[in-house]
Amino acid sequence: MKILGLCGSLRSGSLNAAVLRAAAELTLPPRELTVDPGLDRLPFFDADVERSALPGAAAELRAAVGAADGLLIVTPEYAHGTSGVLKNALEWLVGGSEIAGKPVALASASPAITGGDRARAWLAETLTVMSARVIPRDLRIPQATLKITDGRVTDEPTRKALSGLLDDLAHAVAEAREGNGTLAS
Repeated sequence: MKILGLCGSLRSGSLNAAVLRAAAELTLPPRELTVDPGLDRLPFFDADVERSALPGAAAELRAAVGAADGLLIVTPEYAHGTSGVLKNALEWLVGGSEIAGKPVALASASPAITGGDRARAWLAETLTVMSARVIPRDLRIPQATLKITDGRVTDEPTRKALSGLLDDLAHAVAEAREGNGTLAS
């Protein structure tokens, strides 16, 4: 089972990148979580460019999404939404069919008490419009600076919740493989 992890933060010392690294540590065979090398490699989306010649980085992203059984997207919250870099990546995916029907789990870490609620809500709505299968469970990590130390998720309840999210994603992938169009709550 191949899971692709996408991080909506480019910041050095990103709380959300730490969550994605923890998810990779918690993923055991036969599951495999590959973290995308960085969405900053994508040029700004341009529909004219997409129609004429898909840039290599955009083609690589589409191929990686297409090859994955499911996605784990971890995002910070900026101005009540997701980051520009993640929004740009999603725009490159809209023109392809790779994300359609793909199970997707969402997580966000924030120093704020809201834990990135609005970013996850925005992302869930956008992904649903793109025909992705956003799983019902998501993960909010409020006051993340108290739970992430030196780039590692050190809070055990948070690690347990992340592990549960990965289990739910794996269950959704199994359902998708069986052709079941519904997602469990």
